[in-house]
Amino acid sequence: MNELLTPEETAQEIKRLIGLLQAEGRRDLLLKAIGVPLLEELRIEAARRKLSRLVITRDYRFVLEDYHREVDLQPVHKAVYLLFLAHPEGIEFKRLVDYREELLRYYMATAKMMDKEKVIEGVNHLTDPLDNAINEKCSRIKKVFTDIMDEYSASYYIISGHAPQPMAGSGRIWYRRLKVITLPRELVVRE
Repeated sequence: MNELLTPEETAQEIKRLIGLLQAEGRRDLLLKAIGVPLLEELRIEAARRKLSRLVITRDYRFVLEDYHREVDLQPVHKAVYLLFLAHPEGIEFKRLVDYREELLRYYMATAKMMDKEKVIEGVNHLTDPLDNAINEKCSRIKKVFTDIMDEYSASYYIISGHAPQPMAGSGRIWYRRLKVITLPRELVVRE
């Protein structure tokens, strides 16, 4: 194969070689050849093709446009979701208190008819690292999305763990436990 192949011809050759390895039952060699990082990139690319745009309307309705479905979330869930959408780098649950004012703004915007004291009380629960409220809200958000779509697709819409990142410390290795929404932001449309 000294001749230069077009990208399409290269893809056809790769497909042929994959078929040979599959026929031999050597998926282990396929994985080794492709590599886990590329496999993850391919998984994301495949998912993007079937992920729906998430439209957030002016009145804070969340609509999965390509599914023609509204995501049925309470104002508190919408506020949490908006906070994590605004921070694609991720947020540690134990540091939610640093985002208290921002979360309060989102909650006030999504809960127009609620008593302000109730909203403040709710935000206090969410940002208290000793309270389980944030985990409960994230579980509810996950359930709503998995009721609409398969778990694989839903994994892009939910608030979930991110790969731990080493942090500089004393002689030990510490990890930040970031929570993120991995949905590509170009699929989020705000009216």
